[in-house]
Formats: sequence, structure tokens, C-alpha cells
Amino acid sequence: MTTELVTLEIKQQIAYVCLNRPDKMNALNFDMFVAIDKMIKKIAKNRSINAVIVYGAEGNFSSGLDVKSLSKQPSKAVSLLFKFLPGNANLAQRVSIGWQRLPVPVIAVLQGCCFGGGVQIALGADMRIAEPSAKLSIMEAKWGLVPDMAGLASLRQLMSKDKALQLTYSAQILTAEQALNYGLVSEVCDTPMARAEQLAAQFLQTSPDAIAAIKHSINRSWSASIRQLLSRESLSQVALLVGKNCKIAAIRQTSKPDKAYIARQRWW
Repeated sequence: MTTELVTLEIKQQIAYVCLNRPDKMNALNFDMFVAIDKMIKKIAKNRSINAVIVYGAEGNFSSGLDVKSLSKQPSKAVSLLFKFLPGNANLAQRVSIGWQRLPVPVIAVLQGCCFGGGVQIALGADMRIAEPSAKLSIMEAKWGLVPDMAGLASLRQLMSKDKALQLTYSAQILTAEQALNYGLVSEVCDTPMARAEQLAAQFLQTSPDAIAAIKHSINRSWSASIRQLLSRESLSQVALLVGKNCKIAAIRQTSKPDKAYIARQRWW
């Protein structure tokens, strides 16, 4: 599927999602928020997809919010932030937290600039692979805004509060190595797309249901009580043991892993 602002290519159970507004360094206008949200929902419905790689067109991940565009469209700015209940995710937040809610590994490939809303989207991924020349910044304060795209849900798990405050207060632009030291990216690599594909291929060798359960358990239990963690672990394990995918991981370690293809059976 191809849209004006987001492209999707599926190869060997891996979905390649491209933020495709290169003339604006993939800046986020209202239509792009809508396109990303729709893409996440489309991927969620496709159980043949077992990994996702998110990247930006023509050497940049995203320069962040297109403030000029949204300032000219106040009604769309309201639509971006509207929610029925305060605890629900609005459109601006779904383009970040939506990746966490997918039951498959999501890898962000970071090249060029990754600022503001671009960082928030990347934080929704399970891991972030950056090339050495990439630049990152939680830049909202520079424009008199707060980071409000749900990226803080991940940021608070990646670094200490004082470091998170420092980065959000200052809007400091970080090199890839600095971002790695802060924990903002997972790896720095000369060929980030190749590394993301290597990771995705490794993930495809295990059970898709097991990965879905692991992702669900970790995301829900990382800051939960011990009792909640133990309960979720046990329920997930029972569901896996009685499911059709129970033996899939072992089969995929054989000399004919392609024979072990199976779509996800459960929705976690």
C-alpha cells in the first residue's frame, strides 16, 4: 500500500514503513499524523506481518511538528489533541504509543534529523538504530510546547528523571553517540537499515505469539507491581502452551525454517 505521506512495503513478513514527506524533512503536518495512525491500524490487522521497520525518506527520520502548517489550521490542531477521556490517546499520541501496542517488534531507523515529534515517534518503537551522523532533540520547549505525543511513556523507562528533564528543558541537539550514552537510542551503526533487517530476521526465527506475549508483558509490567507481573507472566504462558504456535520456535531452528511459517494466532 502506498499513500502520499506514508509508504508500506512488506517483504518476508517484515513491514517497511516510510515517513514520506522529504521536501519538508518529513515534518509532521495533520495529514501525516492521520496517515501514520491509519498505517498502524492497517498493520495491526495483518497477522502475516511479524516485524516492522520505520524510517524516513531521503536521509531524514523527521524534523518534528510542522508548526507553521498547524498554526494556519486551528481546527485541525484541535482535532489532533482532542480526546473523549483524558486517559485515552489522542491522534498526536497514537502515532507514538500505537507502535508499542502492535504485537510485533518495531525498529526505528534514525538518519539525519530526528527532532521533536520525530523523537516521540521513534520512542514508540521497541528499539532505535541510529547512523553516526544522526541528530536527535526533544525540541518542544524551543517552540513553547511540552512533549505531548506519549513519548514520555518510553522516555521514563530509558533514563533517569534528571536526564529526561535536562533534555526536555534544554531542547539540546544530541549527536548519535550522545543519544546512545543517554539511552535515547539502542545502537549506533554505519548501516542502520541493514542492522534493523538483521535484528528483524533474528526475531522471525522465534514464535510470533511468544514475541507478542513478551512485548505485551514487558510493556504492561515494567513498572507494575510484582503481583501484576507474576499474574501476567502466568496467563501468557498458559495461553502459549495451549496455542498452535507452541512448537513454532523449535521448528524454526531446524535446517528448513521456512517450513515453520505461521501467522500470529492470538491478539495480545
